[in-house]
Amino acid sequence: MTHAPRLLVLRALGLGDLLAGVPALRALRRAHPDHELVLAAPAALAPVAAASGAVDRLLPASAPGRAVPRTLDWTGPPPDTAVDLHGNGPPSHRLLMALRPRRLLAFAHPDTPEIDGPDWRPEEHERDRWCRLLQSYGIDADPADLRLPPPPVPSPAPGAVVVHPGAAAPARRWPVDRYAAVAAALRADGHRVVITGGADEDGLVADLAARAGLADDDVFGGGPPFDRLSALVAGARAVLSGDTGIAHLAVAHGTPSVTLFGPVPPSRWGPPADPRHRALWHPGPDGDPHGTRPDPALLRLHPEDVVHAFNSLPLPAPHTPTAC
Repeated sequence: MTHAPRLLVLRALGLGDLLAGVPALRALRRAHPDHELVLAAPAALAPVAAASGAVDRLLPASAPGRAVPRTLDWTGPPPDTAVDLHGNGPPSHRLLMALRPRRLLAFAHPDTPEIDGPDWRPEEHERDRWCRLLQSYGIDADPADLRLPPPPVPSPAPGAVVVHPGAAAPARRWPVDRYAAVAAALRADGHRVVITGGADEDGLVADLAARAGLADDDVFGGGPPFDRLSALVAGARAVLSGDTGIAHLAVAHGTPSVTLFGPVPPSRWGPPADPRHRALWHPGPDGDPHGTRPDPALLRLHPEDVVHAFNSLPLPAPHTPTAC
């Protein structure tokens, strides 16, 4: 029995990272239509990979602190092609090289001289970076090819403003009292405000809900399933958050957004140029994106800045329930 050739892509990171990599994944799909495209990524991201329309199978792979996994549970013959969308090596290079792929696409690094890829540019935008990698190997890639299809389920809070106070690292978490001030201002203007949070952010979400005086049905904590979160974002009037996965999800659905940046500037992780998206940032030196305290650049943003940015968005009309 003849098996289809297999293409293995390593991107064992988070939601925002995977969404930023969708243009590259789709480029690989178009360039290798006869291959089985296998994505090595955290198991929880399988629905996101499926929504991209580019991935045939997810190979569960992750490591604490967004590090390179020690091993990949790859079986059968070596990959025909392996692509390193995880970093610039050498740990990720060596992980893939250990599988003996016939071809490895990756950025160059002096510690893995056998790889002849392009140079790594630290200040490059994440979406552009991976598309440039593929372009250097003759694969056409469009950084703007990042939209997701409409979710298969309805929004649990159509027309609401989604506020997401969390982030993977404290350095990217704006103080909860400031989010509460924004929520209060928006509610005073007649908007419904709902809160989302990850699986380990129940305390943060509960604190914000209490400060903002929100009802239980306005709180979507505990890390809601991707279909439900995606539907909530796709049907929202806007998404307000720090530089984290839900901001990328808003971009993927074309939902208006205000994203608070610090310690990393929007030139590296921000939304594309589009009037639906506002990236708030006070220029200054880069901080530590994995730091244990809110970054000084983030703290230079205040509630009035966020409310002003929200009011400048081209918002859709408020949701009106359909009469029975």
